[in-house]
This record gives sequence, structure tokens and C-alpha cells, in this order.
Amino acid sequence: MVRLTVDLIEKSKDNYKKKRGLSFPEYLRTLTHLHLSNQKIKDIGDLSMCRNLSVLYLYDNQITRICNLGFASNLTHLYMQNNDITHLDNLSNLQKLSKLYLSGNRIAVVEGLELLSELKELHLESQRLAPGEKLLLDPRTLRSLAGSLCVLNISKNNIDDIQDLAALREIQHFSAAYNKLHNVEELEDVFSFWPRLLQLDLRGNPVCKKRKYRDCLIPACKTLDVLDGKEINELTRQFLTNQKAFKEAKKKTLHTY
Repeated sequence: MVRLTVDLIEKSKDNYKKKRGLSFPEYLRTLTHLHLSNQKIKDIGDLSMCRNLSVLYLYDNQITRICNLGFASNLTHLYMQNNDITHLDNLSNLQKLSKLYLSGNRIAVVEGLELLSELKELHLESQRLAPGEKLLLDPRTLRSLAGSLCVLNISKNNIDDIQDLAALREIQHFSAAYNKLHNVEELEDVFSFWPRLLQLDLRGNPVCKKRKYRDCLIPACKTLDVLDGKEINELTRQFLTNQKAFKEAKKKTLHTY
């Protein structure tokens, strides 16, 4: 079993190149970026000497558990996609973390991120779930990320409901492609809580086959620039917004009579 330790860093030519007058412990203390992707790593050992670490690349390994990163209080970017992680543990000390990449793991429930108040990007696409299972996001975690999270990718996770995501009021880029979303009204309701939404990708969901799908979502997302990879023309947006307002006004008039 390959374990990530300072010895592995020392053996890695890509990371440690001895500099004149700089001992290995000194090198570890100055290290800010650590590249150890695709090394068949299964476990994270003691890296506490790397106390200035800000970016950690551990994607394409065989890691089953996030651990021993409590020392990394300066970490801002963590790349752990395509591992075998099942639970989100031991992340509470990473309070400067702004980007977290976890796609292609085995995570069924997204929880335990309540203290990551500076997290701006969360990438969770393509979890390798058991048949019939779907990715769940803990409402407590969503509420804690409401003031910071700008980018969320939950594509290819069998998701059929995103109502709890309405709490994420700072979202600008949202990807939920190739899931099982089917209710246009629910989507309109959620997106009405996202005043900064710029890019939205729902390709491959059943809802995309609904009549007037784009016509409904474009007026609901007033700041949206791109829907399913296609730019939104400002004239189209204005026409659809006016059309929606006219229909709503007509309904009110009919209801009055």
C-alpha cells in the first residue's frame, strides 16, 4: 500500500529538487504546492511539516478517506477527484479552503462542510454510486455554504430534486447535467432565489424535453448568460420576460372577473 508521507515527497522528482543551502525539512516548511496525482496512494500520513501548503493535488489515486490534513490551515485548493472516498471527514480545520474537487469518488451524502465558510467552488460530479442510489446534500451544509459558494457541479448523480439548493443564494455557475430532474416549476422556484446565476447546465435531464423548457427558465433566471451551453440573446430574454409578464397579467384579469 502506498502511503503519502514526507518520504514519498522526498522521492518524488517532480516535487523535491534539492536546492543549494536548503535542507529537506526547510524545503517542506516552504512548500506551497504539492503534486502527487496518479501515484496509487491509498492513505494520507503525517504531512504536518508542510504547514504552508496552499494547493494539494491528489487526484487519480486510490484514497478511501480524507485524514491527517488538520495541520493545513492555509490550504485553499484541494484536488481529490477520482479516488475511492466514501465520506467527507476531517475537513473542518481547512477554513481557508476555496476550491474542493471531489468528482468521481463514492460519496453518497455531502455533509461535514459546515465550517468551510470561504468555500467558493464544490465539484461533485459523477460519483460512483450503488444502483438506485442518488447523491444527497445535507441541508445543514447547504445553509452554511449559502454566503460563499459560487460554483456547484452535481452532474451525473441520479438527482431528481434540488429544492434544498435554494439556500445557495450566491451561486453563479450551476451544473446538474445528466440527472433525473423533471419538474420545470420546481426549477423556476429554486432559480428565483439565485439572483447572480450566470451559467446553467441541465443537459440530459428529462425536463429538457418538456415543451417551452427554455422559454420558462430564461425569464426565471434574470442574470443568466448561458443555458445548456448556448448563449442567451438579450432580445430573446426581453421578449420571453415580456411574454411571461403579459400572461401573468392576463391570468390575474381573468381571475378578477
